[in-house]
Amino acid sequence: MISRILSAAVALLFIACLPAQAFETLARAAWVYDVTTHTVLMDKNGEESVPPASMSKLMSVNMLFEALKDGRVTMDTTFGVSERATKMTAAGGSTMYLQEGDRPTVQELIHGMIINSGNDACVVVAEGLAGTEDAFAAQMTERAAALGLENSHFANASGWPDPGQRMSMKDLGLLAVRLIEVFPDLYPVFSQTEFNYKDRAPANAHNRNPLLSLGIGADGLKTGHTEEAGYGMVGSVKQGDRRIVFAISGLATDKERAEEAERIATWAFRQFALKTVAKADVEVARADVFMGEADTVALVPAQDVRLLIPALAQDGLKAEAVYTGPLSAPIAKGTEVAQLVIDVPGLPEHRVPLVAATDVAKGGFMKRLTTAAMALQAQYFGNKAPAS
Repeated sequence: MISRILSAAVALLFIACLPAQAFETLARAAWVYDVTTHTVLMDKNGEESVPPASMSKLMSVNMLFEALKDGRVTMDTTFGVSERATKMTAAGGSTMYLQEGDRPTVQELIHGMIINSGNDACVVVAEGLAGTEDAFAAQMTERAAALGLENSHFANASGWPDPGQRMSMKDLGLLAVRLIEVFPDLYPVFSQTEFNYKDRAPANAHNRNPLLSLGIGADGLKTGHTEEAGYGMVGSVKQGDRRIVFAISGLATDKERAEEAERIATWAFRQFALKTVAKADVEVARADVFMGEADTVALVPAQDVRLLIPALAQDGLKAEAVYTGPLSAPIAKGTEVAQLVIDVPGLPEHRVPLVAATDVAKGGFMKRLTTAAMALQAQYFGNKAPAS
């Protein structure tokens, strides 16, 4: 059996394209991802483990969301507030303004963690779920590894500065995608702009996400800042059929963070367009068939193929149908038999399954006889026609 490569130019809807205009981010580390097409648009030190600051609260939120989903807690479950939690407010970080004796509900704590970025809320959740914050941090680390977050380690629930608190921008981006896709009923809290527990907040009752007020489709997720980490943000923006997620870190000021976040979102939507490049059930190539009633079979995508295409355009996409063949009959319609490999300049290679467009029955006696004769002839004459 040999690998066959066929041109897919027959039916592929070629769209002229060049690499998207280069984007030079000011962030020390950045990862930008198109959720709709599963395409990484930018990766600058994306797998480097860095101090995540309050952005690591996304993992604490994930742990609480998982506890809700599997029934360990409900929105009405209450947790006690320890002295350790209230000390987080005294230490000067972001707070929900909890006090000892409070019994906040899980619903209130979700709002306090996300909207207020409350360090005290994170400690309360950690102790409520795991007994101690240290035990919760160990569970966070274990769970992150199970989710495929390869560059994450946690020493606490809040992102308070600690040498053991590390995440990569890629991990934060993947975690954001998980929160959006796995918890669609809970995710909308990230777009809420105000929460003031018991009307205690003289300030800090608002969501620090600088994109929420711009009317660009932003609906999450989390900012962060420490002296070591600089200013960072995990954001998500949805426009039309597309959603992008990004994670950035190492900006110099909150103003620079806000401007860079908006620049990244603008670039991701303006420099790429979502296009249908191949239609479902439309032939893109043909594959040779061995010992079948037909000598070839049409190859088609089972679904429309939609890709991001860079906006600046001159040259066409490149595509090939790749299979190992010839394919042996019988072949059932709809069976995956090949892949369409599409190369978009400036973006990762994209592979799409191709299926047989029709049934191909096994050939009868005469077909088998003819095929055997041709095989013998090829073997005897070394694939050359006999002399006349």
